[in-house]
Amino acid sequence: MPKDNNIKSVLIIGSGPIIIGQACEFDYSGSQASRSLREEGIEVTLINSNPATIMTDPVTADNIYLLPLEKKCIIQILKKHKIDAVLPTMGGQTALNLAIDCDKAGIWEKFNVKIIGVDINAIETTENREKFRLKMHELGIDVCKGETATSFLQGKEIAQEIGFPLVIRPSYTLGGTGGGFVEKPEYFEKALNSGLHASPIHEVLVERSILGWKEYEVELIRDNNGNVIIICSIENFDPMGVHTGDSITVAPAMTLPDTVYQEMRNLAIKMINGIGQFAGGCNVQFAVNPEDDSIIAIEINPRVSRSSALASKATGYPIAKIAAKLAIGYNLDELNNQITKTTSAYFEPALDYVIVKIPRWNFDKFKGSDRHLGLQMKSVGEVMGIGRNFQEALQKACQSLEIKRNGLGADGKEVRDQEQIVDSLKNPSWNRLFHIYDAFKLGIPFSTIQDLSKIDKWFLNQIEELVVLEAEIEKFTLDTIPTDLLRVAKEKGYADRQIAHLLKALESEVYQKRIDLGIKRVYKLVDTCAAEFEAKTPYYYSSFEEENESIATDKQKIVVLGSGPNRIGQGIEFDYCCVHGVLAARECGYETIMINCNPETVSTDFDVADKLYFEPVFWEHIYDIIMHEKPIGVIVQLGGQTALKLAEKLHRYGIKVIGTSFEALDLAEDRGSFSDLLKANDIPYPKYGVIEDADTAISLSRKLGFPLLVRPSYVLGGQSMKIVINEKELESHVVNLLKDIPGNKVLLDHFLEGAYEAEADAICDGEDIYIIGIMQHIEPAGIHSGDSYAVLPPYNLGDFVIQQIEKYTKKIALALKTVGLINIQFAIKDDRVYIIEANPRASRTVPFICKAYKEPYVNFATKVMLGEKKIKDFDFKPTKNGYAIKVPVFSFNKFPNVNKELGPEMKSTGEAIYFIEDLMDDYFLNVYSERNLYLSK
Repeated sequence: MPKDNNIKSVLIIGSGPIIIGQACEFDYSGSQASRSLREEGIEVTLINSNPATIMTDPVTADNIYLLPLEKKCIIQILKKHKIDAVLPTMGGQTALNLAIDCDKAGIWEKFNVKIIGVDINAIETTENREKFRLKMHELGIDVCKGETATSFLQGKEIAQEIGFPLVIRPSYTLGGTGGGFVEKPEYFEKALNSGLHASPIHEVLVERSILGWKEYEVELIRDNNGNVIIICSIENFDPMGVHTGDSITVAPAMTLPDTVYQEMRNLAIKMINGIGQFAGGCNVQFAVNPEDDSIIAIEINPRVSRSSALASKATGYPIAKIAAKLAIGYNLDELNNQITKTTSAYFEPALDYVIVKIPRWNFDKFKGSDRHLGLQMKSVGEVMGIGRNFQEALQKACQSLEIKRNGLGADGKEVRDQEQIVDSLKNPSWNRLFHIYDAFKLGIPFSTIQDLSKIDKWFLNQIEELVVLEAEIEKFTLDTIPTDLLRVAKEKGYADRQIAHLLKALESEVYQKRIDLGIKRVYKLVDTCAAEFEAKTPYYYSSFEEENESIATDKQKIVVLGSGPNRIGQGIEFDYCCVHGVLAARECGYETIMINCNPETVSTDFDVADKLYFEPVFWEHIYDIIMHEKPIGVIVQLGGQTALKLAEKLHRYGIKVIGTSFEALDLAEDRGSFSDLLKANDIPYPKYGVIEDADTAISLSRKLGFPLLVRPSYVLGGQSMKIVINEKELESHVVNLLKDIPGNKVLLDHFLEGAYEAEADAICDGEDIYIIGIMQHIEPAGIHSGDSYAVLPPYNLGDFVIQQIEKYTKKIALALKTVGLINIQFAIKDDRVYIIEANPRASRTVPFICKAYKEPYVNFATKVMLGEKKIKDFDFKPTKNGYAIKVPVFSFNKFPNVNKELGPEMKSTGEAIYFIEDLMDDYFLNVYSERNLYLSK
């Protein structure tokens, strides 16, 4: 069936602010779907309240509404635009729930809007636990023994009938919210109560626990003709009991016998056909009993999901893009494969490489939180490694995490406490993978590790092999290590610095040795067809083999360093900046190269940059790409702290940092040097001093006076910043801080109590400065800027204060020789403006200002960085109506034991934008009245 020509305009519903359980994978899906529909000449209107994403940018859709995801806002859009169809499958649970609410309220019917890409009845069947159970029985598919309860009494009766251990799964929740395992009767009542409250319809499924079974996912696509293809199988490294969003996952499935895979595949197709006749992407989860390979269906999501983004990046098959085309009537055999451009989309990808996804957690932001993993998702982001074998992909994923590890093992950071390791193997936490390695190194028997963790023996064997290999390498020195052994280590993903640790040498020496021996990285295409057809899409990963598939051109090139995994303090806003940086460099005629390892984002879509290297944002990988491609320079300003901290190495190796120089970037990061610069330029700042040990801290505190703000250098999202009010607190915090970050220069400055905060973002070309926006925080100083409500433009600063902010912004930007973006934060007390810090890079607030003022400031700044344009070349015309409020969004519900206290360390996972016409708006007045509620140390 060809395209439905009656659909001329489509509404896409986004997923709102980033929260744990629903992150930027849905912004990726929505952005892809929008581009896919626009290719067909369809007008796309988009609603999403998240200002940090490229999805809500004019480059993505025709009409963008930065409005709350509520029925009244949908009605507002439908009154203004003639919308033919709504596509609600790209915005996660939030979009689906809103579409269903609108359907029940008769809104789509009233405005003659067709729902496409989803079957509402199918959603009802899959989200309602009882309907899902009954449907599976009807299809003859095994599910766990269980029943649904809508009351406390009913739940207790079911538990009595089934027996323990049990699992509780609330209906219509996201990321496993409210779910959990119950081992013993005494814990049941609390868990049941929690589940019933978490479900919006107060219904839970109480079922037999299959803790320790193997878990698999199958990603499918079906068209209107009923053609179904399997995009890929995904195996969870962690067995049942850990939410898939918190599991390490591997594609394709590694330990699945072909007979079991064929059965699973048939069941998945039976399930997708049995729940409804919709066209689009679908994700099915299964559990397999390791004793007898019997299969149980866990759940089915008839929409794009978190796994769809991973499967798209893993295979190069853009699920959301194809699903959007199927939603408007096309069938698979009428569409082209997006990678080869010549073969049909009606084919199943074949992989000749391995993908490993590892989640990224931020437990350190939630003191007192339960760090154990279970049915409720707790990770804030993820990384993906691509390798020719599992070990290479695993090492690359570990190198991508940015948790101060150089990979899995070989960095001297292993745990040697047997009791701690045994507890970790049995009760999974975020670092169990590392503890499995530690267990082998300590000599804990293989059978014990397997018995405690229930992880498949094949995976454990792979990790044990690495430990054995390391013991072999340690027998040699750099001079005596056999070439074959060094090659094997590189083929298994070891970084030069890991090998250097084992050989007691320097990273640079290991690099030189392997280059001399001809052990060099080559680049392979991610090509969906295992190289049977020529790939036209330049999407690469590295490996140590003979043939190189990435041919370097002689064009002028720019490398943009991505921001790695999402975490608190560095989120999707930097991906937004990276995408705009790539597009602007392209407009200037440069060949653009993107390096990033985050599978959830638009920057790692294979057709954003001219070339995508899906590699860790880790020195060795970046340097090898630069040596291969020979760009004229690297942009580090747009990828947050991840990219910024590589500036020093780039500078040392003589690689040009585009825009602001490394020296200026470093000066701003080094708290003490920056305060000296302020002093020299006669710019006010709180009284300060720099310390490197606890003794100096105490003597300095007596000069400065309490309360003090303790701030380490070179950190992200206010990490380890704290307000202390006496010597005991100061000593304790400084000792802990220097233990975590040895040799760090820590700034102590007098905390201005009762001050309020503002920040300015600007573009500077080294001579002229244009301030793109000044935002005033609603909460008092002391709460991290990422956690505070902020208003653009300021709501009560007054001309005198604004003039000081403008003057100091210009002075600092010029003193730092800024070329590109800069963000400066201020504290204001008694009409006097003090400088808190300056960041000569893209900031969290830049996308917000771009959206509020409707100007592409990152595009302008990139052209300034490249030396293609000066400030005076731009005709700035910001749209200024009323006020825009930045609304921080938290995920505290995932950590019930943690108080919602806010301080200098950032805790929010996302943000929304809310527009008001004037300051008498009820929303603003309410937020303003609560401004002091959560201020803590």
